[in-house]
Amino acid sequence: MANERFDSIWDAIEDTPAEAESLKLRSALMIALKEHIKRHGWTQAVAARHLSVTQPRISNLCRGKINLFSFDMLVDMVAAAGLHIKISVADAA
Repeated sequence: MANERFDSIWDAIEDTPAEAESLKLRSALMIALKEHIKRHGWTQAVAARHLSVTQPRISNLCRGKINLFSFDMLVDMVAAAGLHIKISVADAA
């Protein structure tokens, strides 16, 4: 068995490049939201109020349950947090 090298864990575990890219984006948004919550010292209940979701949704976010979050939902939460998203598109390596 040959050793393969991947640029990210998502490239290694997903079947298609499109699925890997989707997970990379969702992961980046989740990390940004978790860092925002931590920076502000919010409890999960307070974060839920600020982000217009339920406390269990914040728990899932903090636990990294990426499969429970769509890209659209994460964008909504980022906007509710008052954050701005910048997207850069580049040729694949």
